[in-house]
Amino acid sequence: MTSNHTSLIRKMRTHSLALAALFVLGTSAQAQAQAPAQPAWKPSRPVTIVVPYVAGGGTDATARATAKLLGELWGQPVVVENMPGADGLIGGRRVIEARADGHTLLLQTPAIVLTKHAPSFKGPDPLAHLKPVTNIAQSPGVIVANGKIPASTLPELIAYCKTAATPCSMGTGENVAKLFGRQLQAEALPNLIVVNYKGTAAIITDMIANNVNFAVTGITSALPHQKAGTLKIVASQGNIRAPAAPEVRTVIETGLPQYEFTTWFGLFAPKDTPPAVAQGIYAAVKEAMRNPELQKSIAAAGAIPLVNTPEEFAAQVRKEDERFTGLAKRFPLD
Repeated sequence: MTSNHTSLIRKMRTHSLALAALFVLGTSAQAQAQAPAQPAWKPSRPVTIVVPYVAGGGTDATARATAKLLGELWGQPVVVENMPGADGLIGGRRVIEARADGHTLLLQTPAIVLTKHAPSFKGPDPLAHLKPVTNIAQSPGVIVANGKIPASTLPELIAYCKTAATPCSMGTGENVAKLFGRQLQAEALPNLIVVNYKGTAAIITDMIANNVNFAVTGITSALPHQKAGTLKIVASQGNIRAPAAPEVRTVIETGLPQYEFTTWFGLFAPKDTPPAVAQGIYAAVKEAMRNPELQKSIAAAGAIPLVNTPEEFAAQVRKEDERFTGLAKRFPLD
C-alpha cells in the first residue's frame, strides 16, 4: 500500500469520526430541546402560612386570600396560622425552626428588618435565618388623626402640635411606626409623646376618643372612621396616592419626602430552602395573582398586587434593611 493511499484512508477515518461526533452532538441537543421542562415544585402535604400578627388586619387578610388560591393550585390545604407577639418574633421563630422544604412559610412586612434594632431584642437576627421568596402586595401607610383636630395635611398637623396647649401624642403598633414617631420627635416635634400599643384596634379606639391625637395605620382600618367623621386621614406615606383614598395627598406632595414609607407583604421560607422550591412557590403566587378574586381581595385590604422573583424580593429586602438600619441608628427605638 502506497503512502498516499494510507494517508487517504486516515483522512477518511478522521472525517467519519468527525461526522459521528457531530451526529452525537446534534442528537443530544435535539433530545435536550425536545425534553419536557421540569415541573415546578409543588407541596406534598398541607402548607402553613404563619402570620405573626393578630387576625383581622391587612397582613392576615392578604395571607388568607392568597392561601385560598394557592391551595386550589397545589391541590393541598394551605392554612393560615396567626402567631402574634414580640414584634413578630414568635411567628418568625416558628418558621425559622421549621423544615426547609416549602411547607412552612412566613408572611411578613418591613417590620421584620427593624426587629434587631428593638431595645428588648436578644438573639440572632430573624432576617438572617429566612429566605425571601416573593412579594405579594404593597400598601402605603397612612397618617390618621382625630376628626376634630384642625389639620388636613401632615404639615398642618405638625403646625397644630407645635402650638397645642398640651403635647400631642401618637399611637404606634409596630416598630416601623415607632421609628416614624422617633424621627418626627427629632426633626419636628420634640414634645411628641409616643404611645406603644399591641394592635391597631386599640389605637383606633383611643384616637376616636382623642386619648391619642394621631397614628400611622393601614388605610382599610382608617377609611370607615373617616367616612363617619370620627377620624381623618391627613397623609399617605406612599410615593403615589392610595387608590382607596385618591383625595389624600402624599407626604412627598406636601414637601416631607423623608416620611415616605410603603408597606409590603412578602413570603419568607427557612433559610436553607432549596432555590427550586422557592422558585416553585413564586411561580404559584404569580399564577394565583392572575385571579380577579385575589386581586379584588388585595384591593379590599387597601393594597396593590406586586409579585417579584426570589432574587428581586431579596434585593428589595436588602435595600429596605439598609434604609431602616440607617434610620434606627439616627433615631433609636428605645
